[in-house]
Amino acid sequence: MLDVSSLTKRFGGLVAVNGASLTVNEGEIVSLIGPNGAGKTTLFATIAGFLKPNEGSVVLDGQDITGHKPHEICRRGMVRTFQVVKPFAGLSVRENIAVGAHTRIAGREEALEFAGKIAAHVGLTPLLDQSAGDLTVAGRKRIELARALATQPKLLLLDEVMAGLNATEILEIVEIIQQIRDSGVTILLIEHVMQAVMKLSDRAYVLNYGEIIAEGSPVEIAHDPKVVEAYLGHGASERMKSAGGADA
Repeated sequence: MLDVSSLTKRFGGLVAVNGASLTVNEGEIVSLIGPNGAGKTTLFATIAGFLKPNEGSVVLDGQDITGHKPHEICRRGMVRTFQVVKPFAGLSVRENIAVGAHTRIAGREEALEFAGKIAAHVGLTPLLDQSAGDLTVAGRKRIELARALATQPKLLLLDEVMAGLNATEILEIVEIIQQIRDSGVTILLIEHVMQAVMKLSDRAYVLNYGEIIAEGSPVEIAHDPKVVEAYLGHGASERMKSAGGADA
């Protein structure tokens, strides 16, 4: 469904993403992980059209969308959420979700009705008529997810949708993401909550200093020496082996 090939993004002399390649097959949940500052959000933004790549290509469903604008990519069926959630505080939860619905539904009443259906998928039904500005962190995360879902995507890019949530809220979001995939939406996600990555992902890619350094199942990734080094520093893999941690 998604084929990213040798994508590079530079900001002056800084190479934020360096020749990154990844694929996401229809029906998968694929995670993109890596240390802080690895370039994950920049890669997401470049895939989704918010940044123009210096090199490489992005192909969605066989169509080259490299450098297309975000609204054009959204109409083709790929949409992203944002790490920093900013709902329209002066609108209700229902109206916020309807903003996403308007990408495919012109009429206001139809969009509001569809927003109610989407809210049910993410547990926001009791809050539909509440002001979005009054939501908790967990509520704002859900409204961001609902607004993206309202665009009726085929591929959903989730940027740290669990950041700032407590353990119970994380488990609830994990269940919602699984239900979204079961409904027919393919998912690529950035996440630091490794428990969620291990539970959700069919495959994972690891980005470090803008480069993909590993790819495989969550279990394979967790035992890859390059990944251990990226997270814990030079020599960490050998220290873990010496301490017996590699088999833990």
